[in-house]
Amino acid sequence: MTTPTNQDYVMRQMRDAILDNDIKIVQLVNKRLDLVAKLRDYKSEHDIPFVDAEREAWMHRYHQSANGGPLSPDGLTRLLDDLLRLTKDETA
Repeated sequence: MTTPTNQDYVMRQMRDAILDNDIKIVQLVNKRLDLVAKLRDYKSEHDIPFVDAEREAWMHRYHQSANGGPLSPDGLTRLLDDLLRLTKDETA
């Protein structure tokens, strides 16, 4: 039987691990924004449209094939759509 103290320790450990992962996600999103800003500048200099619907569709297929779960296909689609929208807004 676990005591409340043990449960608190276990919960704290899990929450700390979740926070660590959240920080990594934020760091990776910031790196993504830096890269996309550079790509946007390059495309602008070469008169290439920034948004590429075919590339976005390919990204969705690529990420779906790489997803091993437990994130559902619908969840991954929402995540990618939100990430693409955020990226466009943040690098505009």
